[in-house]
Amino acid sequence: MTPPEHALDRERAHHDRCRTAFAAMAADADERVVTGEDVSASGADAEVLGHRLRSHAEELRELPPGPLFFGRLDFARGDTGHPGQSYHVGRLRITEHPAAPPLVVDWRAPVSRVYYQATARDPQGVAVRRRFGWAPGSRGDSADLTGLEDEHLEQGEERVSGIVTREIERPRVGPMRDIAATIQPEQDDLVRGDLDVSVCVQGAPGTGKTAVGLHRAAYLLYTHPRRIRRGGLLVLGPNRTFLSYISEVLPALGETGVRQSTLAEEIARHPVTGTDDGRAAVVKHDARMAEVLRRALYARVRTDRTDSLAVPDGSYRWRVEPEELTRIVTDVRAGEPPYDVGRERVRDRIVRAVRERAERRGGPRGTAWVRRIERARPVSAYVDAVWPRVRAEEVVAGLLGDPEALAAAAEGVLDAEEQKAVLWTRAPRSWRSARWSAADLVLLDEVAGLVEHPAGYGHVVVDEAQDLSPMECRAVARRSAFGSLTVLGDLAQGTTPWAARSWPAVLRHLGKPDAAVIPLTTGFRVPRAVVALTNRLLERLDVDVPAARSLRGDGEVRMREVAGPDEVPDAVVAAVRDALEREGSVGVVAADADVPRLRRALAGADPEVPDERVAVVPASLVKGLEYDHVVAVEPAAIAEAEERGLHRLYVVLTRAVSRLEVVRARELPF
Repeated sequence: MTPPEHALDRERAHHDRCRTAFAAMAADADERVVTGEDVSASGADAEVLGHRLRSHAEELRELPPGPLFFGRLDFARGDTGHPGQSYHVGRLRITEHPAAPPLVVDWRAPVSRVYYQATARDPQGVAVRRRFGWAPGSRGDSADLTGLEDEHLEQGEERVSGIVTREIERPRVGPMRDIAATIQPEQDDLVRGDLDVSVCVQGAPGTGKTAVGLHRAAYLLYTHPRRIRRGGLLVLGPNRTFLSYISEVLPALGETGVRQSTLAEEIARHPVTGTDDGRAAVVKHDARMAEVLRRALYARVRTDRTDSLAVPDGSYRWRVEPEELTRIVTDVRAGEPPYDVGRERVRDRIVRAVRERAERRGGPRGTAWVRRIERARPVSAYVDAVWPRVRAEEVVAGLLGDPEALAAAAEGVLDAEEQKAVLWTRAPRSWRSARWSAADLVLLDEVAGLVEHPAGYGHVVVDEAQDLSPMECRAVARRSAFGSLTVLGDLAQGTTPWAARSWPAVLRHLGKPDAAVIPLTTGFRVPRAVVALTNRLLERLDVDVPAARSLRGDGEVRMREVAGPDEVPDAVVAAVRDALEREGSVGVVAADADVPRLRRALAGADPEVPDERVAVVPASLVKGLEYDHVVAVEPAAIAEAEERGLHRLYVVLTRAVSRLEVVRARELPF
């Protein structure tokens, strides 16, 4: 066996070689962009080629600095598929020449799968799996390679990796990191799922569900580049704070062409300038509103016209009788096409009826004749009368601003009190002056989807999906009607008034009722002491999810009790000072109303509390974030602040990945 120091020297030398090769790859990509601009091809072909070359060069330039590999596979000799071969595994394929064997294979390549899946019981042809330890925050200097571990799987050797453990437990400073080096077998199964299969991950806190979703996105882009890029890939997060936190994961994996957004941004037809009370918002987010909106839209279609249609054709006029016109409109409406498609089908069938009359009289008619009849004023006027053009804003404003229109559309769907709740107290003069609420934008998107189906994405990753309302789920479904979904969430962390109690209902509204629900219950980030506390709270929540467990025996939970509410700010300052004596980030999380006074207390502390490592976060915005040390302030106030306050408290307490300190003057609400 090679002595460890000699092995480290050899691996450092290999990393230097990889860095040189990667720099050459980036320079070659830039040169190809210049060459491609002068390529002799048609305008369209040259544009496509130029875009591909520029995208590849940009991806290489934007890869964040860091170690170029984190593992190595040494295959046994014999019938292994790779007899006697060795491969370094990293975040991107690196080679000195396209035809030469790679210096580093991409973690998503088929050969890399055994790096995550091989065990002593099932080595899958692997003789030795090597893991590399790099200095925290390394930017890719070969000297930062500080250690390595070998598992001789062929000999039945298997052990808990100290390198993996240290990487998982490393303090959380800055944005979320990728987990390519530490993916566990059950996570790898989800990451490498087939593109055509939608999946729902019910993940307990600290199980890595968000990271799994992002790595699945990177894997699909690598494995199905044409199919995914043709439709695009969308990552939906709950808010911009969360998206900022995860923003560096995909670029670190070599993927930059992914849209990361919130659903509110995706449906933002207008600025949010209006507000709803709680009752109105709940009704507007209810799935029954979809039927009310559908009725309101198609109530504009008329099948009661009794006049005939005369279409001029030179000196002749072709007449279509009322009965036939009514049948055309009725048949089209029965087919339930998108509203705008229905308009054109009515036009096409009227033109077909006229054409049949004309051809019986004078023989075949050409394309120019058909186009002329399509544009004939009587035809257009009739279509506008029976199937008028409409905007989503007109439908929603006409519904919410008119009690009679709402009553007609909501009959048998919403009761009188629900209709009263959603009705605007003061209708605007027109939809152009309407003050749209956040829930109104969801309704607008529903109607817009009925008018004309959106193109949609090839794959959508939806995080914190438990908080989506049925109507919001429908908005997501429209954007993935012909693609697949990765749904991520935790029913125990549902905090909106319409948060899900079960995944089958969510998946049905998302248009993927057959998607498998896969639970992740083993936590890698949240310590055992914190999980023990939060599992006590989990028992009080009205959701059926398995209790979490943690592989981390470290961590600490501390209770800091004070005599009264006035002493809480000083206790928080003391707790933050204690946390700052340790390594890592500090998050002070409190009920939204208490945040301003805590910020003032920290800012006015004597001596001053350094703020570069400390974040004071309202409980309503902490979902999805993690801190090494969490100071949870007055849990009772967090629980009382909203309808699903105990769920919010569960979120707050599970943000700690090393140490949790609870500051309270009142009894815990569980």
